[in-house]
Amino acid sequence: MALNSPKPVIPHHVVIVGGGAGGLELATRLGDKLGKRGKAVITLVDRTTTHLWKPLLHEVAAGSMDIDQHELEYLAQARWHHFKFRLGAMEGLSRAMKEIVLSPVYDDDGKELIPNRRIKYDTLVIAVGSVSNDFDIPGVKEHCIALDTQAEATVFHRKLVNACLRAQTQQWALTPGQLDVVIIGGGATGVELAAELHNTTRELAAYGLDRIDPDRDVKISIIEATSRVLQALPESLTLAVQKQLADLKVDLHFNKRVVRVDANGVYTDDGDFIPAKLVVWAAGIKAPDFLKNIDGLETNWCDQLVVKQTLQTTLDSDIFAFGDCAACPWPEQGEGQLVPPRAQAAHQQASMLLKSVINRINGRALPHYRYRDIGSLVNLGKYTTIGSLMGGLTQGSLFIQGSIARLMYQSLYKLHLLALHGWTKVTLDSIARMITRRTEPRVKLH
Repeated sequence: MALNSPKPVIPHHVVIVGGGAGGLELATRLGDKLGKRGKAVITLVDRTTTHLWKPLLHEVAAGSMDIDQHELEYLAQARWHHFKFRLGAMEGLSRAMKEIVLSPVYDDDGKELIPNRRIKYDTLVIAVGSVSNDFDIPGVKEHCIALDTQAEATVFHRKLVNACLRAQTQQWALTPGQLDVVIIGGGATGVELAAELHNTTRELAAYGLDRIDPDRDVKISIIEATSRVLQALPESLTLAVQKQLADLKVDLHFNKRVVRVDANGVYTDDGDFIPAKLVVWAAGIKAPDFLKNIDGLETNWCDQLVVKQTLQTTLDSDIFAFGDCAACPWPEQGEGQLVPPRAQAAHQQASMLLKSVINRINGRALPHYRYRDIGSLVNLGKYTTIGSLMGGLTQGSLFIQGSIARLMYQSLYKLHLLALHGWTKVTLDSIARMITRRTEPRVKLH
């Protein structure tokens, strides 16, 4: 071997932790752009083997969507789009060694399947999303279900169906709260879930559970600590949503704070007790606990990584963070304001980070992120969709409702799928779903 032979060039290694909407979109596009050509190695890390768009979890919980028909296998996506997938949950970070630590993976019997590992990086992107914030309220962990993951949404649906089956066959009268559902939190998840559950209970009765009268036996309640639902959205939109919920006979409890939850129901700060065997916690989010001051990185009160407008963490330029786990400044709204935790923000940030990673590898300056609020949409199942549009169409916001709003809501999911699969696959899958949907039950029955 010649003494002056060049050393082999080691490709830049980009590690993306978190396979949510933003993380998976970024891994897919970087794989197509850089991984396919050998210009970089792209590795996606996630604690689960499959992906589902998180805004759909309330539909899975209500049974109006079958998770098996919409989830995506990370390994398959990695093969099709030229990146690597590694199963495991990030539990640690060594900035000095430039590596992340993954916890062991166990099988269904509790046996170790994959030992803990370390993965080196040149550029690290953290996109681990958010989890519910229970604010240490007694009983929440033990008696509430949060809809943070596919598994939790599936558990809730199974409990709902089992409760209805039990009520259908029992020989005694229903006990207080036996089929009631309390949703704590009047944000988008709580509101959309309430509407979907109103439809689901009626569909279940139509499929043979005829001893259950949804109007008499099932009460759906939302408890909200403020004066209205969807507090972050325009008041005109929230009032329209509240009217629709009232028409669906959803009980709305405003200006109440939950102080305790037990197996029989929910206690509020004004001394009220609302009986329910099924309680959903949807009253606030935070970043996963493992991020709190991880290896000295700056975090805020809810454990989000504090980032600059380049989406680089404030204390390490090799580490980026985006989506719900990042506290990203929103200077247009004033000092100290942060970009809201919305799917549209994660999508925009993923698109910018594609350019950022390419610029970083090529030694060019990084772009700065500017949040573009395109409006908000709330889907109340088959009943209606309500929202507001912002941007080029109007100087302020444009209120929309009904079929146009529903079409735009559905298009958000299609845009996510397009980023992952392209036009051909999405078009063919959409046609196939239109055909098969006509031969399936309207709700998942198990």
